[in-house]
Amino acid sequence: MKSFQGSFTKRVLVGLIAGSGILAAAAYAMPDTGSAVKPGCEARHGQQIQSRWQEHRTQRTAALKEKLKLTPEQEAAWNKFAGVAKPEQRHRDRQGMRDEFGKMNTPQRVDKMLAMSEMRRARMAERAEALKGFYAQLSPEQQSMFDAEFMSRRHDREHHHRFQS
Repeated sequence: MKSFQGSFTKRVLVGLIAGSGILAAAAYAMPDTGSAVKPGCEARHGQQIQSRWQEHRTQRTAALKEKLKLTPEQEAAWNKFAGVAKPEQRHRDRQGMRDEFGKMNTPQRVDKMLAMSEMRRARMAERAEALKGFYAQLSPEQQSMFDAEFMSRRHDREHHHRFQS
């Protein structure tokens, strides 16, 4: 009786191991259709979000300009401010960026990150100068309106990002 149980147990174990090996091989050999579809889908989703965000920004900027009731003398400063205030196009090829960083050693990556940081800082300084120049052209009433709208926009961004993570 013992030899029957031992041989039966061995057969069951061999069968289970062979079956799991076949299933693993079949799963490995199957094409990964999910990841092949995702990049395009995610790209379209990102484009839709970017498009809606751009439309929303355009509407808010137009509404701000209307609320401020700018004079013709203030138009040049407004145009400079509105042009510089547009967000820059971010580097969308994240995989390419990861690949680039993967080929670098740590000091090279740090240098690249510092260079990118300095570019962002220069862009922010340019925006700050345009904002200060525009703000100086505004009357006290317009400045109060601008301050209220600017803080409102900041609150919207903070509220939006809180629910994104």
